[in-house]
Amino acid sequence: MMKRYFYTKTMVMTIATLTLFSTATFAAQTSQQAISNLQKEWAVDNYQLKDDAQEAAFTQLMKKADEDVATFSDDAGIHIWRGIIYSTYAGITGGIGALKYAKSAKSDFEKALSLDPLALKGSAYTSLGMLYLRVPGWPIGFGDDDKAQSLLKKGLKANPNGIDANYFYAQYLMEEDEYKQANNYLEKALLAHARPTRPLADKGRREDIQNSLADIKKELE
Repeated sequence: MMKRYFYTKTMVMTIATLTLFSTATFAAQTSQQAISNLQKEWAVDNYQLKDDAQEAAFTQLMKKADEDVATFSDDAGIHIWRGIIYSTYAGITGGIGALKYAKSAKSDFEKALSLDPLALKGSAYTSLGMLYLRVPGWPIGFGDDDKAQSLLKKGLKANPNGIDANYFYAQYLMEEDEYKQANNYLEKALLAHARPTRPLADKGRREDIQNSLADIKKELE
């Protein structure tokens, strides 16, 4: 069984940059450009930074995401990415104090679903599902495995061949000790087409998948 991520700093869900962009760089950007910048920065911070440097970078990235939401408040994709950033930071920091960041992420994912449930190929379903899976349940948090399963299935339906949708549904199955089924979804995730604009995220996620496959192999030995 996997540990809930709020009790460890080693479990990080989900992404910022080694250098910050100036305010002028973002002055005239579109919402799609803003999303692309957040994605790239998240990937660097999530997969290339560690410890204090990672935490500091995410602190700055959360501020940038707040600015983008203020600018593009009706864009579901922007809310999804602020939610991903906040939920990733919750996983990095760990402990009960991280719950406020998880709650903020939950609000963003719910807002995205109200605006456009299929934005970014249903990523709000998948991301919110992972929150319900990773956050402790009552009375500490709002975690709920049944809600997690329902949301993750919706994310998978929206993006059946996506690397993240399949990987995260496999995480749910591993939590339920359904290792053979999880293995199938991980193998499917490896078959996902590369995302040309997100090479670092793809590389990092494929490493995550290989690690999960290794964990399953140990469980089945």
